[in-house]
Amino acid sequence: MKLNAKYLPLVATVSLFVAMATFGSVSYNGFFSAQVFLNLLIDNAFLVIVAVGMTFVILTGGIDLSVGSVVALSTMVLAELVEHQHWNLGLAIPLVLLMGTGLGAFMGWLIQRFRLQPFIVTLAGMFLARGLCYVISIDSISITDETYTALAQTRVPLWPDAAVSLSAILAVLVLLAAIFMAHATEFGRTVYAIGGSEQSAMLMGLPVARTTVLVYSLSGFCSALGGVVFTFYMLSGYGLHAIGLELDAIAAVVIGGTLLSGGVGYVVGTLFGVLALGLIQTLIMFDGSLSSWWTRIVIGALLLVFCVLQRLFEVRKK
Repeated sequence: MKLNAKYLPLVATVSLFVAMATFGSVSYNGFFSAQVFLNLLIDNAFLVIVAVGMTFVILTGGIDLSVGSVVALSTMVLAELVEHQHWNLGLAIPLVLLMGTGLGAFMGWLIQRFRLQPFIVTLAGMFLARGLCYVISIDSISITDETYTALAQTRVPLWPDAAVSLSAILAVLVLLAAIFMAHATEFGRTVYAIGGSEQSAMLMGLPVARTTVLVYSLSGFCSALGGVVFTFYMLSGYGLHAIGLELDAIAAVVIGGTLLSGGVGYVVGTLFGVLALGLIQTLIMFDGSLSSWWTRIVIGALLLVFCVLQRLFEVRKK
């Protein structure tokens, strides 16, 4: 049975993850354990959420450079509201999510209404969100709220010697919702159609303008939610949080098998892309003799390889 070509990028990503996991299990004592692999999800839950939003954007052939700055702004707003204004979490978190969604919708509207390049619009959004962080405070704002701290430290046991955090559970729920949206809704089908050919999607009568705005709204929502989850790790808001996160998210999506040209890719591939990035860092940590900078070197090399594979895949499609 011949494998459909559209699954090749996903198969390559999963194969890479399995190969690295096998290498680690054979090379290092204690590597092959449930908690080590669960920690990949726990430690990268915020990146999974942000990368899910980025996946939809890239599937349309767009890009969103604002996600890291929106994460930082979300941590600042949340910390300010909870710590200094003493807001209830039930009000502060929805407001932050609404803020991120609104910023994403505004950028999506600009891109669609004025036919602007997503790169430039989201670059402006990146500067705007990062600048607003310092309007709130130039210093880090620690979160000492007891409820917030309790949520951050909560662990849900799965079986003996294995547990997950609330952040990891939230990331899985977002992932499942995204898979459903991508493959079982009109919105998802339109996203793929736009990535394949926006002109053809318009001729088919699909809601291209509305979907474009919704895609960037979703990315803004995921970024804000990623910011909420990020505060569970850091218990603070700071304008320097999540610098370069947009590049990590793009790398995870590309390594996950989504084509930068749009139209081809799977949300589950993005999960494996994030886990592969986390696994690289874990392997270097278990080795103990390599600098943490090797993580970036290996990710850069992988990204180049997957970009070449994408190009070969596109040539093969033609």
